[in-house]
Amino acid sequence: MPTKKAPFYKIVFRNVFRRVENIIFLLKEKLVDRHFLYFSSVMVAITCALAVILLKSFAHNIYLSANKINSFLKLPYINSILPIAGILLTVFVVKNFLNNKLEKGSSRILYAVAKKGGILPKKQMYAQIITSSLTVGLGGSAGLESPITITGAAFGSNFAQKYHLSQKDRLLLLACGVAAGISAAFNAPIAGVLFAIEVVLTDVSISAFIPIMISAATGAIISTAILSNDVILSFSNVKEFNYRNTPYYILLGILAGFISLYHSRLFQKTEKYFASFKNKGYRRALIGSSILAIMIFFFPTLFGEGYESIKTLSESNPGILMDNTWLEKFNKNEFVLLGFVGFTMLLKAFATGITLGSGGNGGNFAPSLFVGSYLGFLLSKSINLLNFTHSLPVTNFTIVGMAGILSGLFHAPLTAIFLIGEITGGYDLMIPLMIVSSISFAVSKQFEKHSMDVKHLADKGEVFTSDKDNNILQSIDSSVLIETNYKTLLETDLPEKIVEIFSTNSQKIIPVLNNENELMGLIDYEKVRPHLFKPFGLKFFTLKELISQPKELIFLGEKTVSTMRKFEISQTETLIVLNKGKYYGCMSKIKILESYRTKLKEFIIE
Repeated sequence: MPTKKAPFYKIVFRNVFRRVENIIFLLKEKLVDRHFLYFSSVMVAITCALAVILLKSFAHNIYLSANKINSFLKLPYINSILPIAGILLTVFVVKNFLNNKLEKGSSRILYAVAKKGGILPKKQMYAQIITSSLTVGLGGSAGLESPITITGAAFGSNFAQKYHLSQKDRLLLLACGVAAGISAAFNAPIAGVLFAIEVVLTDVSISAFIPIMISAATGAIISTAILSNDVILSFSNVKEFNYRNTPYYILLGILAGFISLYHSRLFQKTEKYFASFKNKGYRRALIGSSILAIMIFFFPTLFGEGYESIKTLSESNPGILMDNTWLEKFNKNEFVLLGFVGFTMLLKAFATGITLGSGGNGGNFAPSLFVGSYLGFLLSKSINLLNFTHSLPVTNFTIVGMAGILSGLFHAPLTAIFLIGEITGGYDLMIPLMIVSSISFAVSKQFEKHSMDVKHLADKGEVFTSDKDNNILQSIDSSVLIETNYKTLLETDLPEKIVEIFSTNSQKIIPVLNNENELMGLIDYEKVRPHLFKPFGLKFFTLKELISQPKELIFLGEKTVSTMRKFEISQTETLIVLNKGKYYGCMSKIKILESYRTKLKEFIIE
């Protein structure tokens, strides 16, 4: 039978794609490595920026359309229906097109850096865009920034793999994709660079900043040229900093730290609860999205990213947040508004946990800005209503609060400071941003060693931390370093066999086993050496008299960090490895150190 000819548009697309690939391969041959890396950073940034534009435009237009319909109906019915459809569609796509598996959260980037050498699967280049647009675009209470950063990282990683770049360059292009994503999403290139350096990469030299800065600038330029100001989060009513408000900014920083802890823990508990459902398909999605729909009906600002409500809070008439809601008749009552804002702020963690736990896709970057703005508004407005002092600038506190929660949740104070500085169009609020971000970070760090995205990976030793030695050790797979060809003894063997093994092998210990392959002890060369060179040697000893017990044991699958700790405690060069209680092999400290030196060269990005 004749083969079916592909559609014309597919043939054209395939030919264009191949020509572009050939041009890039030609450039790789002609350009020096550093110049090709600069070119690569631009290409990664362009694709990432286009993905941002697609996602942001879709989510914004859905929000505007829903608002128009709600204005006609006078209640947010559409806001409640759309998230159910969005989460169900997301589950449908994951089940039928993504092999029933979707890796969520920016922690996947950190895992790829720590354990996979910066390799991300190809499907991450489109899976995040499709699923997050369905979930968040149709009103799921989460953010698009986490899917954007994963998509950008996947573009960088796969570009490096496609054109056979080194692991160092692959990690660098991964960070370029992340920087471009944040930069394009907020028109904040400095924040994009800082996020890539502060959160994604742990060891980076000054020269590595250049490709990351190129990517961030490219992403910002494309985003600014195509996206309107209505889509991007921006503010214009910022007032100058008044030093007399410093005590209230300090209070805001403390509250932001504790609210960050509250949000992180409630979100994780909620997501974990829904993720533990036995039926992980449509039934779980329907239950979770229905609960979310009810919450959005009563608190419509939980719909989607929530950036529009942040802008509303910073303006002169925040009461319009309650328009087309069950509280619309109270929109002039400032105390009712405060209650509405406070409840919404506390519910956001629960709403985001339900959105992601029930099968949707998104992140906590936008929710952190949402909660922060609501906290800043709540504090400043409450103080103004109670007439404790001169009137506080509500807009400034609303904006600065975002930096506080972002810093507390992600442990990224520099990113928080410069992100908010850039989206406000200047640095008039630099001092309060520094105060609130640093205090919130300090409070959060006091109770949680790792940020929300990192915590569950760090507990398993699967992500980079600020400890450079641990970072490299975590990347070493110690199981491949186990030596299984060691000569062993049975507990029934004669002592003369010890001489035979030590004289024909370089090993310093001999494991002694029983007939069940269980470890009975070991023969230490240093302990028996004095007897080996005596006239009668070991003739008058029994094997049992020569056996000593190991100071430490390694278990198959144990993390390299833990293994090295045992070497330090035991002060030995070789340790025995057990697997399910049986002897498996031996591990040499020297082999781990050799692997460490090799990895050290790979992971320092220059």
